[in-house]
Amino acid sequence: MRATWKPHEKHGRLTAQSDLPDSVYAFPKLRKEPLTDARHVRNAVARFDQVTDATKPQRALAFANIKKAAKHYGVELSESSWNELGVHPQAGRSRRAKAAAATRKRRYGKSGTAKTRRAKPVKRRSRTAKSSR
Repeated sequence: MRATWKPHEKHGRLTAQSDLPDSVYAFPKLRKEPLTDARHVRNAVARFDQVTDATKPQRALAFANIKKAAKHYGVELSESSWNELGVHPQAGRSRRAKAAAATRKRRYGKSGTAKTRRAKPVKRRSRTAKSSR
């Protein structure tokens, strides 16, 4: 697979994500995993298997793009094939994400603070000095 990645800088500074062309991303059609510096290249390698909606050809292209960007930024890759990075995204990830969002909504609501039950105040007996005989 031939890489489509090209380095992109605007006046020496990286641009905002919305300004980036498709050629900067590991997955160009999905616009996922931007490869704008060495840190992003390492992040793309670490999160390669978390991209859920990529086909095998898209994964092959993404690995070619990651390899090209790694060479450009001086990042060493121990993997020689995209199959070594993982091909199976986490099973049930979207279902668990929805459940987690529902839990956060239930716990925090719109206010953003935790909704906790307040304990009923405990009536304490006053301590009186015991009389000594």
